[in-house]
Amino acid sequence: MHLSAGENIKIAAVFSRTGIAADYNTGHFHGVRFAIHEINKGGGLLGKRVELLEFDNMSTKIGSKVAADKAIQEGVIAVIGASWSSHSLGMAPVLQKAGIPMITPDSTNAEVTRTGDYIFRVCFIDPFQAKVMSQFAIKELKAKRVAILKDVRSDYSMGLSQVFRKGITEMGGSVILDLSYMQKQVDFSSQLSLIKKMQLDAVYIAGHDESGFIVKQARNIGVESFLLGGDGWDTAAFLLNGGNELSKGYYTTHWSALAESEISLNFTKKFGEFYSKVESFAALSYDATMLLANAIDRAGTTNRIKIREALARTENYPGVTGSITFDKHGDPIKEVVIMKLEKGEPHYVESLFP
Repeated sequence: MHLSAGENIKIAAVFSRTGIAADYNTGHFHGVRFAIHEINKGGGLLGKRVELLEFDNMSTKIGSKVAADKAIQEGVIAVIGASWSSHSLGMAPVLQKAGIPMITPDSTNAEVTRTGDYIFRVCFIDPFQAKVMSQFAIKELKAKRVAILKDVRSDYSMGLSQVFRKGITEMGGSVILDLSYMQKQVDFSSQLSLIKKMQLDAVYIAGHDESGFIVKQARNIGVESFLLGGDGWDTAAFLLNGGNELSKGYYTTHWSALAESEISLNFTKKFGEFYSKVESFAALSYDATMLLANAIDRAGTTNRIKIREALARTENYPGVTGSITFDKHGDPIKEVVIMKLEKGEPHYVESLFP
């Protein structure tokens, strides 16, 4: 039966289509679109077609708040997004106040879900990935003397850096340098010169796509330290910006198609028929959307309160990026994937619990 637009179930996706995070967020839009395609292909939800409304947050915290307001005005029953933690922190209070469930695919800052009980995520949180990387640096790379390079305007970067520092010092290592930069900075020579002079074992660069410029400049001036990062490195833009020149680099991320499982292989095959690149952020966005669909189906209604309650009760949901059971904060307890960059190519190393 054909359904009119008024009968559709409206779900919003809020990510960056313009601005600094636009390239980074392409996979997020693709993951949500693919999930909605799969849902509607399978008969929709509650006998109704799912209508996806996409909003551009313009890569800013304020833009994210504006996008959330627009989604509310359109009458959506839930929101998938945002990606960057600062963006999610801009929109979460708006959606919490409106009583609209929000699931972020990859905002890892712990404070995001602390906003309220309508806010969820399908990724691990920063304390998990930063702790795992600090353990990996000490135990596997034998890195005792390290530096931290962080973006002081990024909630994501500051959160990662704080936990990494704590992990290193608790395991007997030393943070020799704790340096800062600004998001749109292009010249990192002063910070990198200090790092080279100190001949450190490793450098933790807690950034996004701009980290590619940093690692390229680090190699150009002869920094020999291991260069380490978080899931912000897991993008084509990071590699294009300079990450593809890295031969001594490791980063944490949420999922890898190289860590084979039946559900991952199935997703990779089907997704690849629609989009050329399969990345972890597409897989996370797909999981967030399909998990929401699962909760709506379990709730048996489009009532937002009932959907929130169903989400909170999620146990052992079989996601592409791992099994998802929410804790009291709306966070899943998941493994962290370690990837190695070798001649510009990412290679799966192992999956670890913090």
